[in-house]
Amino acid sequence: MIIAFLNQKGGVGKTTLAINVAARLAGLGHRVLLIDADKQASATTWASLRDDAPFQVVSMARPNMARDALKMAESYTHTIIDGPPHAEEIARSCIVASDFVVLPIEPSGLSTWASDLTVRQVREAQDLKPSLKCGFVVSRKIRKTVIGRDIRKMAGEAGIPILKSEIEQRVGFAESLTMGRTIYEWAGGKAAAAEISQLTDEIARHVEENIHGRAKTKATVKR
Repeated sequence: MIIAFLNQKGGVGKTTLAINVAARLAGLGHRVLLIDADKQASATTWASLRDDAPFQVVSMARPNMARDALKMAESYTHTIIDGPPHAEEIARSCIVASDFVVLPIEPSGLSTWASDLTVRQVREAQDLKPSLKCGFVVSRKIRKTVIGRDIRKMAGEAGIPILKSEIEQRVGFAESLTMGRTIYEWAGGKAAAAEISQLTDEIARHVEENIHGRAKTKATVKR
């Protein structure tokens, strides 16, 4: 299971989601790899603040990273890719390596418009890899705001599924990452941790359903 978090706009919560989804999976007993494909290296910096981490973090911010990422992922049950903003070639490699691409969008037209390029890249990759799936996730949502309610309608116009899980903008996310911790290790992060758990479980269900669907198709072809 290889999951990439991508959007051409920065500041939409890719690294926050990547680190904490990896933490959720590791907490469930999975062997998890997080590939930092962003030249800003935020996930790598986060890992450097710790003596140890619940999952492996590797920096791999280069255009031809797909083959190495796939090879490395063979040693893990789950691989998370923290994709870059403003780096089309690297983003394309992240997509090619993935089973599921998550496009975080915040309650702003800017992040939705910036995701258009990533959506096109996903569409192109699906022509060669039909099993590739993707979905928007509403990130950094501000509760009880009009734009927070309308963001789903804006994203739906792209024709990409929107995950039911939503991540609100919470200070605990910024505080925990700044201190080199996951939201599960942060006091007062209970609500945020619940959102991450729900998101992780939803993504996992989509990927597993996709895998089972491919297996059934192969079995039918063999018959």
